[in-house]
Amino acid sequence: VTWRVIVPLDTFLWSWLITHEPVTAGSIASTEIFTKIALFYLHERVWRVLKFAPNSHLRSLVKAVSWRFIGSLDTFVLSMIFTGNAKYAVSIASAEALTKIALYYMHERAWRRVRWGRLG
Repeated sequence: VTWRVIVPLDTFLWSWLITHEPVTAGSIASTEIFTKIALFYLHERVWRVLKFAPNSHLRSLVKAVSWRFIGSLDTFVLSMIFTGNAKYAVSIASAEALTKIALYYMHERAWRRVRWGRLG
């Protein structure tokens, strides 16, 4: 839930800065709330099965990069749909890729400290 609050704000800001159209930025950010909930759930299920370096910084980093690839691809597709402009779509997806890798890493490390809801 925390990630779903942070992400649309970042997408909205980058989309607005790049397109100069707040309505288009809002459309991209609000649509991605729904697409990314499904994609994030699937990503977490896959990583739950993988036992690669549990609780390590390396796992958090690799997980962040793999998620960002999926997330950026989703943002690119949505940006193309709403703007019809490949330059905008690449710019939005690229800009947010940088900020969201850092945001996701910090989010992941913070939640590693919380014991609530852990399985096993």
